[in-house]
This record gives sequence, C-alpha cells and structure tokens, in this order.
Amino acid sequence: MRAAVISNGTFRVDDVADPEPGDGELVLRVAATGICGSDLSTAPFLPDGRIMGHEFAGEVVATGPGLTDWLGAPVASMPVIGCRACRACLVGDVARCPAARTLGLGVLAGSLAEFVLVGAAESVRLDRLPGAREVTGNDAGLGDAALTEPLAVGLHAVTRASIAPGDRVLVTGAGPVGLAALAWLSRSSAGEIVCSDPVPERLVAATDLGATSTTTPDAVSASEPFDVVIECVGKPGIVATALECVAPGGRIVVAGVCLTPDEFMPVAAVVKEVSMHFVSYYTKDEFVTAATSVMNGSIDPGLFVSRTAGLDDLTEIFATLSAPNKERKVLIRP
Repeated sequence: MRAAVISNGTFRVDDVADPEPGDGELVLRVAATGICGSDLSTAPFLPDGRIMGHEFAGEVVATGPGLTDWLGAPVASMPVIGCRACRACLVGDVARCPAARTLGLGVLAGSLAEFVLVGAAESVRLDRLPGAREVTGNDAGLGDAALTEPLAVGLHAVTRASIAPGDRVLVTGAGPVGLAALAWLSRSSAGEIVCSDPVPERLVAATDLGATSTTTPDAVSASEPFDVVIECVGKPGIVATALECVAPGGRIVVAGVCLTPDEFMPVAAVVKEVSMHFVSYYTKDEFVTAATSVMNGSIDPGLFVSRTAGLDDLTEIFATLSAPNKERKVLIRP
C-alpha cells in the first residue's frame, strides 16, 4: 500500500506492506484522515519509517477470525487498542488501559496510508447508528466521519466542565479542538459562550460553530470572570491566563497539549477554590455520540473542513499548519 512515512523530519510517500488483521482486529481502507495539532507536535520526535494519522474513517476490507460480518462496513475507530480485560477497557475508557497501544503516534501504524489496522472492540459501525445516512467506501460522506475523533475530544472536555445552566464560558483557541468544544457547548445549557483567538478567520469559524461572541486573546478581561474556561491552545502561559479569567469556584478544563514547561501560580487557584481538569482522549460512549452526530447530520461537517488534500501534499500541509494559518480541519484522502 501507499503510505506517508516519516523521513528526516518530513514525509515520504512510499510502498509498504499491507496490514494483516489478527484476533479482534480489522483492516480499513482509509476514506480520510484529519490532521491534528498533536500530529504537528509529535512528528519531529518520531523515528524514520513511522506512519502517523489518528483521526480517520474507512471501509472494512479484511478481518480477523470470527469478524467477517464486519466486511464492507463503514467504520470510525478509536486510535487506540486496549487489552479488553482491564477495568478501563471494560468501562470504555480505553486510553487509560495500562497496555493501550496507540495508532499514529509512534506505537502502531496510523492512517496516513491506504489501509490501517484497528481494533474491532474500539470501532463503531456507522451504518448502525441512529438516523445515520447511508455511506459507502467510495462516498465522500464516509470521509466526513474522520471528524468523529476530534469531536469526541471536544465532547470529553465539555463533559468534564460540568456545564450548569447560564454558565459564562470562555474557550481559548479556535483550532479544531476549540471548534469541537464550541459545537457541543452550543448544545448545552451554557449562557454566554466566548471564544478567543488571534486569527480573524478562525473567529468567524468560532461563530459558525456556536460562539455567542468572539475576541482576541489580549482583549480577554479578568474583570468579567468566566464560570468555565476550556483551554484548547496548548502553549505556555495559557493556563495562567485561564486562572486570571475564571471566577471564584469556577472550573478550568485543559485540553491543549503543551509539550514545554509551563508556569502558573497555584495560589491563584487556591484563593479562588478553582477546580482544574487536564483531559485527553474520550470514552467509547463519547466516541459513539460524536460519530452519531456526524452521521445523522446534527453536526454539519462542512463547518469544520476547510481543505482536502492527498498524501503527496503532506509536507506542505504540515508546514502550513505549523505556522499561523486560517485553516479549520484539513482532511487527507489517500
């Protein structure tokens, strides 16, 4: 199969062996893969030969023993395979499995390829979701289901925020995770939903996805505190800003992935009695909810996707997304 492999810090499209499913495993023909901010952060640290990509959907083309009823099914899969026996796996929190194997981040091969190996237990049949529109392996609509993963990330963050009726909420960052959070906040009982971002085009996207007002980061005022702050940037200094802006007794949810040391004053959180949650991934139930919302049309994929491209465009796409840009979600269709 054709795959984009890491090569000297960039990508090379090469022919590699097709994946072969074992017990409890499926092989998908990839319809689309989304590019995530964690991809941009992780790529420079991965050794040559690795295949990235963890936001994807596709059609089942091969199965392990006893799973032939999956053949031909449209599927979105969690990018992690668990042991299926521990407490985390049994309650659907697969990312917390002690033996979890992640896809596309350096452990198992990801979906920036024609085919990807996934776990059946971690997969969702899109054709069996309530109200799901019909899609096939050749349907561009199947590629839209690659949005399931980032939408599940946003749902997990909003769920952890415990939104109460009338809450005033600030979302920092209108990248894909911030937009996903806004989509779910707009369906919650929150009152005012504010999004901050320095890029005007991204603030337009924030409004499209449910923000009731937008602002730039330097204009966010601590004089009008927020009940909830959801941090979706992942840069040093943002957590300190969240502490400044959150109201006494408020909640902060940190969904941004910061890979460098960050400093904030714990006393600010102590004095305000702030609850702070650091989140990653999602549960299987949240993943199913996100997939259902894409497939039944309650969330419009067109509001998220700003561009589609192919495997050969990856080096240029990563360069664009690593700098200040106007993109929403970029999908790669292999």
